[in-house]
Amino acid sequence: MTGSFGSLNTALSALRYQQVALDVASTNIANSGTEGYVRRRVVGQTMGAGAVPGLWSRSNEVGSGVTASRVDRMVDPFLDMRSRTEHGQQAYLDLKAGVLSRVETGLAEPGNSGVAAALARFRTSLHDLSNAPGSEAARGQMLGAAATVADAIRLQARQVEGESGDQRAKLLVAVSEVNVVAGDLAAANRHVAVALASGADATTLLDARDGLALRLSELTGATATVRADGGLDMALNGVPLVTGQVAGQVRIATGVTAAGADDGQPVTFTIDAVGVPGGTPVPGVLGGEVGAVADLLDNALPAYAMGLDAVARDFADALNTQHAAGYDGAGAPGGALFGYDPADPAGTLTVAITDPSKVAASALPGGVLDATNADKLASAITVEGAYQRLVTGFGSTVASVQRLAANQRTLTTQIDSSREQLAGVNLDEETVNMLAAQHAYEAAARVMTTLDSMLDTLINRTGVR
Repeated sequence: MTGSFGSLNTALSALRYQQVALDVASTNIANSGTEGYVRRRVVGQTMGAGAVPGLWSRSNEVGSGVTASRVDRMVDPFLDMRSRTEHGQQAYLDLKAGVLSRVETGLAEPGNSGVAAALARFRTSLHDLSNAPGSEAARGQMLGAAATVADAIRLQARQVEGESGDQRAKLLVAVSEVNVVAGDLAAANRHVAVALASGADATTLLDARDGLALRLSELTGATATVRADGGLDMALNGVPLVTGQVAGQVRIATGVTAAGADDGQPVTFTIDAVGVPGGTPVPGVLGGEVGAVADLLDNALPAYAMGLDAVARDFADALNTQHAAGYDGAGAPGGALFGYDPADPAGTLTVAITDPSKVAASALPGGVLDATNADKLASAITVEGAYQRLVTGFGSTVASVQRLAANQRTLTTQIDSSREQLAGVNLDEETVNMLAAQHAYEAAARVMTTLDSMLDTLINRTGVR
Protein backbone atom coordinates (compact mmCIF):
# COMPACT_ATOMS: atom_id res chain seq x y z
CA MET A 1 0.00 0.00 0.00
CA THR A 2 1.41 3.37 -1.01
CA GLY A 3 0.62 6.82 0.25
CA SER A 4 0.51 8.31 3.69
CA PHE A 5 -1.69 5.63 5.20
CA GLY A 6 0.58 2.93 3.82
CA SER A 7 3.56 4.70 5.30
CA LEU A 8 1.83 4.60 8.69
CA ASN A 9 1.68 0.82 8.42
CA THR A 10 5.37 0.73 7.51
CA ALA A 11 6.24 2.79 10.59
CA LEU A 12 4.00 0.55 12.70
CA SER A 13 5.83 -2.56 11.46
CA ALA A 14 9.13 -0.93 12.42
CA LEU A 15 7.83 -0.20 15.90
CA ARG A 16 6.71 -3.80 16.31
CA TYR A 17 9.99 -5.21 15.00
CA GLN A 18 12.14 -3.02 17.24
CA GLN A 19 9.95 -3.99 20.20
CA VAL A 20 10.72 -7.65 19.48
CA ALA A 21 14.42 -6.80 19.21
CA LEU A 22 14.26 -5.06 22.60
CA ASP A 23 12.48 -8.06 24.11
CA VAL A 24 15.08 -10.50 22.76
CA ALA A 25 17.99 -8.36 23.99
CA SER A 26 16.44 -7.97 27.44
CA THR A 27 15.81 -11.73 27.59
CA ASN A 28 19.46 -12.39 26.77
CA ILE A 29 20.57 -10.03 29.52
CA ALA A 30 18.15 -11.53 32.03
CA ASN A 31 19.52 -15.03 31.32
CA SER A 32 23.20 -14.11 31.18
CA GLY A 33 23.83 -16.32 34.21
CA THR A 34 21.37 -19.11 33.37
CA GLU A 35 23.11 -22.42 32.82
CA GLY A 36 22.39 -23.90 29.40
CA TYR A 37 20.88 -20.71 28.00
CA VAL A 38 21.82 -19.93 24.40
CA ARG A 39 21.85 -16.36 23.15
CA ARG A 40 18.97 -15.40 20.84
CA ARG A 41 18.95 -13.11 17.86
CA VAL A 42 15.89 -11.77 16.08
CA VAL A 43 15.97 -12.07 12.30
CA GLY A 44 14.14 -9.33 10.38
CA GLN A 45 12.54 -9.78 6.99
CA THR A 46 11.55 -7.02 4.61
CA MET A 47 7.87 -7.04 3.79
CA GLY A 48 7.61 -6.90 0.00
CA ALA A 49 5.15 -5.01 -2.17
CA GLY A 50 1.65 -6.29 -2.50
CA ALA A 51 0.52 -8.58 -5.28
CA VAL A 52 -0.14 -7.05 -8.69
CA PRO A 53 -3.93 -6.62 -8.96
CA GLY A 54 -4.18 -7.21 -12.72
CA LEU A 55 -2.24 -8.33 -15.75
CA TRP A 56 -1.77 -4.82 -17.17
CA SER A 57 -1.77 -2.96 -13.90
CA ARG A 58 1.33 -1.60 -12.28
CA SER A 59 2.10 -0.78 -8.66
CA ASN A 60 4.48 1.89 -7.50
CA GLU A 61 4.75 0.29 -4.04
CA VAL A 62 8.37 -0.47 -3.05
CA GLY A 63 7.84 -2.16 0.29
CA SER A 64 5.60 -2.52 3.29
CA GLY A 65 8.02 -2.37 6.21
CA VAL A 66 9.66 -5.13 8.25
CA THR A 67 8.61 -8.14 10.25
CA ALA A 68 10.37 -10.47 12.70
CA SER A 69 10.55 -13.67 10.70
CA ARG A 70 12.09 -15.80 13.44
CA VAL A 71 14.27 -15.85 16.54
CA ASP A 72 17.49 -17.85 16.07
CA ARG A 73 19.61 -19.56 18.70
CA MET A 74 23.28 -18.72 18.24
CA VAL A 75 24.63 -22.24 18.05
CA ASP A 76 27.01 -24.20 15.84
CA PRO A 77 25.96 -27.87 15.41
CA PHE A 78 29.61 -28.88 14.97
CA LEU A 79 30.64 -27.20 18.22
CA ASP A 80 27.67 -28.78 20.00
CA MET A 81 28.75 -32.21 18.76
CA ARG A 82 32.36 -31.62 19.82
CA SER A 83 31.20 -30.32 23.19
CA ARG A 84 29.22 -33.50 23.87
CA THR A 85 32.16 -35.66 22.78
CA GLU A 86 34.75 -33.82 24.86
CA HIS A 87 32.53 -33.57 27.94
CA GLY A 88 31.90 -37.31 27.78
CA GLN A 89 35.63 -38.00 27.67
CA GLN A 90 36.26 -35.45 30.42
CA ALA A 91 33.67 -37.06 32.70
CA TYR A 92 35.27 -40.46 32.06
CA LEU A 93 38.79 -39.32 32.93
CA ASP A 94 37.80 -37.11 35.86
CA LEU A 95 35.85 -39.86 37.61
CA LYS A 96 38.55 -42.45 36.99
CA ALA A 97 41.31 -40.11 38.19
CA GLY A 98 39.34 -39.18 41.30
CA VAL A 99 38.70 -42.78 42.33
CA LEU A 100 42.25 -43.96 41.66
CA SER A 101 43.69 -40.99 43.54
CA ARG A 102 41.50 -41.82 46.52
CA VAL A 103 42.68 -45.43 46.49
CA GLU A 104 46.30 -44.32 46.16
CA THR A 105 45.93 -42.08 49.21
CA GLY A 106 44.56 -45.04 51.16
CA LEU A 107 47.64 -47.11 50.36
CA ALA A 108 49.72 -44.76 52.54
CA GLU A 109 52.82 -45.41 50.45
CA PRO A 110 55.40 -44.21 51.07
CA GLY A 111 54.71 -43.66 54.74
CA ASN A 112 55.05 -45.02 58.24
CA SER A 113 51.64 -46.72 58.20
CA GLY A 114 51.94 -48.62 54.92
CA VAL A 115 52.74 -52.24 54.19
CA ALA A 116 56.36 -51.48 53.25
CA ALA A 117 57.03 -49.89 56.63
CA ALA A 118 55.31 -52.81 58.39
CA LEU A 119 57.51 -55.29 56.52
CA ALA A 120 60.63 -53.34 57.51
CA ARG A 121 59.59 -53.33 61.18
CA PHE A 122 58.84 -57.07 60.98
CA ARG A 123 62.33 -57.78 59.63
CA THR A 124 63.85 -55.62 62.37
CA SER A 125 61.89 -57.56 65.02
CA LEU A 126 63.27 -60.84 63.61
CA HIS A 127 66.81 -59.49 63.85
CA ASP A 128 66.12 -58.48 67.43
CA LEU A 129 64.83 -61.98 68.09
CA SER A 130 67.99 -63.52 66.61
CA ASN A 131 70.02 -61.41 69.05
CA ALA A 132 67.94 -62.54 72.03
CA PRO A 133 66.21 -65.83 71.16
CA GLY A 134 65.40 -66.56 74.77
CA SER A 135 63.67 -63.25 75.40
CA GLU A 136 59.89 -63.44 75.77
CA ALA A 137 59.75 -59.72 75.01
CA ALA A 138 61.59 -60.18 71.72
CA ARG A 139 59.26 -63.05 70.77
CA GLY A 140 56.20 -60.98 71.66
CA GLN A 141 57.55 -58.02 69.73
CA MET A 142 58.04 -60.24 66.69
CA LEU A 143 54.44 -61.47 66.84
CA GLY A 144 53.23 -57.90 67.22
CA ALA A 145 55.19 -56.84 64.14
CA ALA A 146 53.82 -59.82 62.23
CA ALA A 147 50.28 -58.79 63.21
CA THR A 148 51.03 -55.26 62.00
CA VAL A 149 51.96 -56.59 58.56
CA ALA A 150 48.78 -58.66 58.41
CA ASP A 151 46.69 -55.68 59.54
CA ALA A 152 48.28 -53.37 56.95
CA ILE A 153 47.62 -55.84 54.12
CA ARG A 154 44.05 -56.48 55.27
CA LEU A 155 43.43 -52.74 55.52
CA GLN A 156 44.48 -52.22 51.92
CA ALA A 157 42.32 -55.13 50.79
CA ARG A 158 39.30 -53.69 52.64
CA GLN A 159 39.90 -50.27 51.13
CA VAL A 160 40.01 -51.65 47.59
CA GLU A 161 36.94 -53.81 48.21
CA GLY A 162 35.14 -50.90 49.84
CA GLU A 163 35.89 -48.68 46.86
CA SER A 164 34.67 -51.43 44.53
CA GLY A 165 31.44 -51.66 46.50
CA ASP A 166 30.98 -47.89 46.33
CA GLN A 167 31.52 -47.94 42.58
CA ARG A 168 29.02 -50.75 42.09
CA ALA A 169 26.44 -48.70 43.97
CA LYS A 170 27.39 -45.64 41.91
CA LEU A 171 26.95 -47.64 38.72
CA LEU A 172 23.40 -48.58 39.67
CA VAL A 173 22.57 -44.93 40.40
CA ALA A 174 24.23 -43.73 37.19
CA VAL A 175 22.34 -46.23 35.04
CA SER A 176 19.10 -45.17 36.70
CA GLU A 177 19.92 -41.54 35.90
CA VAL A 178 20.70 -42.47 32.29
CA ASN A 179 17.23 -43.96 31.91
CA VAL A 180 15.56 -40.92 33.49
CA VAL A 181 17.49 -38.47 31.29
CA ALA A 182 16.79 -40.56 28.19
CA GLY A 183 13.07 -40.45 28.97
CA ASP A 184 13.24 -36.69 29.50
CA LEU A 185 15.04 -36.25 26.18
CA ALA A 186 12.36 -38.25 24.36
CA ALA A 187 9.71 -36.00 25.94
CA ALA A 188 11.69 -32.91 24.95
CA ASN A 189 11.90 -34.21 21.37
CA ARG A 190 8.12 -34.52 21.32
CA HIS A 191 7.60 -30.98 22.61
CA VAL A 192 10.14 -29.54 20.14
CA ALA A 193 8.47 -31.29 17.21
CA VAL A 194 5.03 -29.97 18.22
CA ALA A 195 6.33 -26.43 18.76
CA LEU A 196 8.14 -26.26 15.43
CA ALA A 197 5.22 -27.77 13.54
CA SER A 198 2.83 -25.20 15.01
CA GLY A 199 5.18 -22.28 14.41
CA ALA A 200 5.63 -21.54 18.12
CA ASP A 201 8.88 -20.38 19.70
CA ALA A 202 10.90 -23.51 20.47
CA THR A 203 14.16 -21.89 21.59
CA THR A 204 13.67 -22.68 25.28
CA LEU A 205 12.72 -26.27 24.44
CA LEU A 206 15.84 -26.59 22.27
CA ASP A 207 17.98 -25.34 25.17
CA ALA A 208 16.48 -28.06 27.37
CA ARG A 209 17.00 -30.65 24.63
CA ASP A 210 20.69 -29.77 24.29
CA GLY A 211 21.19 -29.83 28.06
CA LEU A 212 19.71 -33.33 28.32
CA ALA A 213 21.82 -34.57 25.40
CA LEU A 214 24.96 -33.16 27.02
CA ARG A 215 24.17 -34.91 30.29
CA LEU A 216 23.63 -38.22 28.48
CA SER A 217 27.02 -37.81 26.83
CA GLU A 218 28.64 -37.08 30.20
CA LEU A 219 27.04 -40.18 31.66
CA THR A 220 27.63 -42.64 28.83
CA GLY A 221 29.58 -41.01 26.00
CA ALA A 222 26.46 -41.29 23.82
CA THR A 223 26.51 -39.71 20.36
CA ALA A 224 23.69 -37.56 18.98
CA THR A 225 22.10 -37.12 15.57
CA VAL A 226 19.83 -34.17 14.76
CA ARG A 227 16.40 -35.11 13.41
CA ALA A 228 14.46 -33.27 10.74
CA ASP A 229 11.72 -32.47 13.28
CA GLY A 230 14.23 -30.75 15.61
CA GLY A 231 14.77 -33.64 18.02
CA LEU A 232 17.96 -35.52 18.83
CA ASP A 233 18.55 -39.26 18.49
CA MET A 234 21.10 -40.72 20.90
CA ALA A 235 23.01 -43.99 20.56
CA LEU A 236 25.47 -45.96 22.69
CA ASN A 237 28.20 -47.45 20.50
CA GLY A 238 25.73 -47.64 17.62
CA VAL A 239 22.84 -49.07 19.64
CA PRO A 240 19.86 -46.63 19.69
CA LEU A 241 18.95 -45.32 23.12
CA VAL A 242 16.64 -42.44 22.18
CA THR A 243 14.89 -42.45 18.81
CA GLY A 244 12.66 -39.46 18.35
CA GLN A 245 9.97 -39.54 21.00
CA VAL A 246 10.81 -43.07 22.24
CA ALA A 247 13.51 -43.91 24.79
CA GLY A 248 14.95 -47.31 25.59
CA GLN A 249 16.15 -48.53 28.97
CA VAL A 250 19.78 -49.29 29.77
CA ARG A 251 20.22 -52.40 31.87
CA ILE A 252 23.33 -53.88 33.52
CA ALA A 253 23.52 -57.36 31.99
CA THR A 254 26.50 -58.76 33.93
CA GLY A 255 29.09 -57.62 36.44
CA VAL A 256 26.80 -56.08 39.05
CA THR A 257 23.60 -57.55 40.41
CA ALA A 258 20.46 -55.55 41.12
CA ALA A 259 21.45 -55.58 44.80
CA GLY A 260 24.88 -54.08 44.03
CA ALA A 261 26.89 -57.29 44.46
CA ASP A 262 29.72 -58.53 42.26
CA ASP A 263 28.73 -61.54 40.16
CA GLY A 264 32.33 -62.24 39.10
CA GLN A 265 31.84 -61.30 35.44
CA PRO A 266 32.89 -58.25 33.43
CA VAL A 267 30.42 -55.38 33.40
CA THR A 268 28.24 -55.40 30.27
CA PHE A 269 25.11 -53.51 29.27
CA THR A 270 22.03 -54.02 27.17
CA ILE A 271 19.37 -51.59 25.92
CA ASP A 272 15.76 -52.68 26.17
CA ALA A 273 13.76 -50.96 23.45
CA VAL A 274 10.15 -50.04 24.20
CA GLY A 275 7.83 -52.77 22.99
CA VAL A 276 10.71 -55.06 21.94
CA PRO A 277 11.27 -58.23 24.00
CA GLY A 278 14.79 -58.88 25.22
CA GLY A 279 17.67 -56.46 25.10
CA THR A 280 20.28 -55.45 22.54
CA PRO A 281 23.82 -55.89 23.86
CA VAL A 282 25.92 -52.73 23.79
CA PRO A 283 29.27 -53.58 22.17
CA GLY A 284 32.63 -52.22 23.22
CA VAL A 285 33.34 -49.97 26.18
CA LEU A 286 31.08 -47.08 27.14
CA GLY A 287 32.40 -43.61 27.80
CA GLY A 288 31.39 -41.03 30.36
CA GLU A 289 30.87 -41.75 34.04
CA VAL A 290 29.23 -45.14 33.45
CA GLY A 291 32.14 -46.29 31.29
CA ALA A 292 34.68 -45.08 33.85
CA VAL A 293 32.99 -47.00 36.65
CA ALA A 294 32.79 -50.13 34.50
CA ASP A 295 36.50 -49.85 33.64
CA LEU A 296 37.42 -49.43 37.30
CA LEU A 297 35.39 -52.48 38.30
CA ASP A 298 36.73 -54.62 35.45
CA ASN A 299 40.39 -53.58 35.36
CA ALA A 300 42.08 -51.12 37.71
CA LEU A 301 40.64 -52.19 41.07
CA PRO A 302 40.68 -55.98 40.47
CA ALA A 303 44.22 -55.78 39.11
CA TYR A 304 45.50 -54.18 42.31
CA ALA A 305 43.49 -56.57 44.46
CA MET A 306 44.95 -59.57 42.61
CA GLY A 307 48.47 -58.18 42.97
CA LEU A 308 47.94 -57.64 46.70
CA ASP A 309 46.58 -61.18 47.04
CA ALA A 310 49.71 -62.51 45.37
CA VAL A 311 51.94 -60.53 47.74
CA ALA A 312 50.02 -61.74 50.80
CA ARG A 313 50.02 -65.35 49.64
CA ASP A 314 53.71 -65.42 48.74
CA PHE A 315 54.63 -63.68 52.00
CA ALA A 316 52.60 -66.05 54.16
CA ASP A 317 53.69 -69.20 52.32
CA ALA A 318 57.38 -68.31 52.51
CA LEU A 319 57.22 -67.46 56.22
CA ASN A 320 55.09 -70.52 57.01
CA THR A 321 57.51 -72.84 55.21
CA GLN A 322 60.52 -71.45 57.01
CA HIS A 323 58.74 -71.30 60.37
CA ALA A 324 57.74 -74.95 60.02
CA ALA A 325 61.40 -75.85 59.50
CA GLY A 326 62.35 -74.51 62.94
CA TYR A 327 61.55 -75.37 66.55
CA ASP A 328 59.77 -73.39 69.23
CA GLY A 329 60.88 -72.69 72.78
CA ALA A 330 59.79 -76.16 73.95
CA GLY A 331 61.65 -77.92 71.14
CA ALA A 332 58.51 -78.77 69.16
CA PRO A 333 58.44 -78.26 65.39
CA GLY A 334 57.12 -74.88 64.37
CA GLY A 335 53.68 -74.64 62.81
CA ALA A 336 52.18 -72.09 60.43
CA LEU A 337 53.02 -68.51 61.36
CA PHE A 338 50.27 -66.96 59.21
CA GLY A 339 46.84 -68.11 58.15
CA TYR A 340 44.57 -67.01 55.30
CA ASP A 341 41.65 -68.03 53.15
CA PRO A 342 42.95 -69.08 49.70
CA ALA A 343 39.95 -67.37 48.10
CA ASP A 344 40.91 -64.04 49.68
CA PRO A 345 44.52 -64.09 50.91
CA ALA A 346 44.97 -60.35 51.46
CA GLY A 347 41.60 -59.82 53.08
CA THR A 348 41.93 -62.70 55.56
CA LEU A 349 45.65 -62.70 56.42
CA THR A 350 46.18 -63.18 60.16
CA VAL A 351 48.89 -64.35 62.57
CA ALA A 352 48.22 -68.01 63.32
CA ILE A 353 49.91 -68.15 66.75
CA THR A 354 49.49 -65.94 69.78
CA ASP A 355 51.77 -67.66 72.32
CA PRO A 356 55.32 -66.18 72.14
CA SER A 357 56.77 -69.53 73.20
CA LYS A 358 55.43 -71.07 69.97
CA VAL A 359 57.71 -68.89 67.85
CA ALA A 360 60.15 -71.25 66.10
CA ALA A 361 63.33 -69.22 66.33
CA SER A 362 65.63 -72.22 66.72
CA ALA A 363 66.91 -74.47 63.96
CA LEU A 364 67.78 -77.20 66.49
CA PRO A 365 65.32 -79.57 68.19
CA GLY A 366 65.13 -80.30 71.87
CA GLY A 367 64.64 -76.77 73.15
CA VAL A 368 68.18 -75.66 72.34
CA LEU A 369 68.58 -71.89 72.60
CA ASP A 370 69.33 -70.98 69.01
CA ALA A 371 68.48 -68.11 66.65
CA THR A 372 69.38 -69.61 63.29
CA ASN A 373 65.78 -69.96 62.13
CA ALA A 374 64.99 -66.40 63.18
CA ASP A 375 67.69 -65.23 60.77
CA LYS A 376 66.28 -67.48 58.06
CA LEU A 377 62.78 -66.07 58.71
CA ALA A 378 64.14 -62.58 58.13
CA SER A 379 65.73 -63.76 54.89
CA ALA A 380 62.44 -65.35 53.82
CA ILE A 381 60.81 -61.93 53.57
CA THR A 382 61.28 -61.43 49.84
CA VAL A 383 58.02 -59.76 48.80
CA GLU A 384 59.24 -56.18 49.14
CA GLY A 385 60.23 -56.09 45.48
CA ALA A 386 56.91 -57.47 44.28
CA TYR A 387 55.01 -55.11 46.55
CA GLN A 388 57.07 -52.14 45.38
CA ARG A 389 56.38 -53.03 41.74
CA LEU A 390 52.67 -53.33 42.54
CA VAL A 391 52.48 -49.93 44.24
CA THR A 392 54.73 -48.24 41.70
CA GLY A 393 52.69 -49.63 38.82
CA PHE A 394 49.48 -48.43 40.42
CA GLY A 395 51.00 -45.01 41.05
CA SER A 396 52.08 -44.80 37.41
CA THR A 397 48.52 -45.63 36.34
CA VAL A 398 47.14 -42.90 38.59
CA ALA A 399 49.65 -40.35 37.30
CA SER A 400 48.89 -41.30 33.70
CA VAL A 401 45.14 -40.90 34.17
CA GLN A 402 45.65 -37.56 35.92
CA ARG A 403 47.80 -36.31 33.04
CA LEU A 404 45.19 -37.44 30.52
CA ALA A 405 42.46 -35.70 32.54
CA ALA A 406 44.49 -32.48 32.66
CA ASN A 407 45.18 -32.59 28.92
CA GLN A 408 41.55 -33.35 28.20
CA ARG A 409 40.49 -30.46 30.44
CA THR A 410 42.53 -28.10 28.26
CA LEU A 411 40.78 -29.35 25.14
CA THR A 412 37.34 -29.30 26.76
CA THR A 413 37.89 -25.76 27.99
CA GLN A 414 38.93 -24.66 24.52
CA ILE A 415 35.79 -26.16 22.96
CA ASP A 416 33.60 -24.62 25.66
CA SER A 417 35.24 -21.24 25.13
CA SER A 418 34.60 -21.40 21.39
CA ARG A 419 31.00 -22.34 22.01
CA GLU A 420 30.61 -19.65 24.66
CA GLN A 421 31.84 -16.99 22.25
CA LEU A 422 28.93 -17.86 20.00
CA ALA A 423 26.21 -18.95 22.40
CA GLY A 424 27.10 -16.99 25.52
CA VAL A 425 25.57 -13.64 26.41
CA ASN A 426 27.88 -10.64 26.09
CA LEU A 427 26.40 -7.87 28.20
CA ASP A 428 28.23 -5.13 26.29
CA GLU A 429 26.98 -6.44 22.98
CA GLU A 430 23.42 -6.77 24.24
CA THR A 431 23.56 -3.23 25.59
CA VAL A 432 24.57 -1.99 22.14
CA ASN A 433 21.73 -4.00 20.60
CA MET A 434 19.26 -2.50 23.04
CA LEU A 435 20.45 1.02 22.30
CA ALA A 436 20.26 0.39 18.55
CA ALA A 437 16.72 -0.98 18.91
CA GLN A 438 15.76 1.95 21.13
CA HIS A 439 16.98 4.55 18.65
CA ALA A 440 15.38 2.70 15.75
CA TYR A 441 12.13 2.60 17.71
CA GLU A 442 12.39 6.36 18.33
CA ALA A 443 13.08 6.95 14.64
CA ALA A 444 10.04 4.89 13.63
CA ALA A 445 7.96 6.81 16.13
CA ARG A 446 9.27 10.05 14.59
CA VAL A 447 8.22 8.81 11.16
CA MET A 448 4.76 8.14 12.50
CA THR A 449 4.62 11.64 14.08
CA THR A 450 5.69 13.21 10.79
CA LEU A 451 3.04 11.26 8.88
CA ASP A 452 0.45 12.31 11.42
CA SER A 453 1.40 15.95 10.87
CA MET A 454 1.18 15.50 7.11
CA LEU A 455 -2.25 13.90 7.35
CA ASP A 456 -3.43 16.64 9.66
CA THR A 457 -2.39 19.24 7.11
CA LEU A 458 -3.96 17.26 4.27
CA ILE A 459 -7.27 16.63 6.01
CA ASN A 460 -7.81 19.68 8.16
CA ARG A 461 -6.00 22.51 6.39
CA THR A 462 -6.17 21.83 2.67
CA GLY A 463 -8.19 24.58 1.03
CA VAL A 464 -8.51 26.57 4.22
CA ARG A 465 -7.51 30.22 3.90
